[in-house]
Amino acid sequence: MADSPSSGSADSSPQVEKGWGALKQHVLANKINAGLWTTRVFTILFTVAFLIPLFGNPYNAYYKALMSSAATSALRLHQRVPVVRLNMQFIEDLLLEDSCHYLLYSIIFLYVSPVTMVLIPVVLFAILHAASYSLALLDTLGQNSCWPARLMISIVEFQSRNILRLCGLLEIMILPLTVILVFTGRAGLLTPFVYYQFFKMRLSSRRNHFTRNIFHELRSALSSVSTRPSMPGMVRWLINGLLKVTQQMTPNPVPQ
Repeated sequence: MADSPSSGSADSSPQVEKGWGALKQHVLANKINAGLWTTRVFTILFTVAFLIPLFGNPYNAYYKALMSSAATSALRLHQRVPVVRLNMQFIEDLLLEDSCHYLLYSIIFLYVSPVTMVLIPVVLFAILHAASYSLALLDTLGQNSCWPARLMISIVEFQSRNILRLCGLLEIMILPLTVILVFTGRAGLLTPFVYYQFFKMRLSSRRNHFTRNIFHELRSALSSVSTRPSMPGMVRWLINGLLKVTQQMTPNPVPQ
């Protein structure tokens, strides 16, 4: 009877080692994916440190979150376009990648005063993709390991469509925000123009159609509002002017 506890612990110990050994082997076999997961986790942690400044300087955390996002985008871009070619076709392929878009996004706002709205899209993407890969990491430890984390991952994946729609809406809202930032002295004169190029790339994205869909939905809603008989003439004129301006942003049909 005295030997029972020791034999039980001896049996459980190899199982733990086996699970962590499998995790280590998985990470070594998927170094880029593991690196992407790490940079996304850092993006989440630095964003939390900016929003809840309990330790350190929140401004440093803000820019570290953007740098972590830029590292994620650069690593993902290397994964998507691993071979560098010195021709225009390579540049065109590069600009079609969503990771290239968000690398540009992170660089744009590294030179702008901290704005909370800017971090929300990058941290939402980080949460969404980190949750997906976290499930693969947990599976290496065992199918039933860490069920609270699995529950949180399930909630994130269940809300993935709403998260992507929110990201698309924020990308649209940040466009006029960049103009406001210029007038308040928190951004350079080139910021709205560079962000406009980013926004046009998002509207033409082949892999993420949510920004494009939200953009069309907003234009349709404004068009519907402007046709109401009770709408004042000045407001109708402003809405129609805005619709004409945004018509130039509408991309051609995007091949999937």
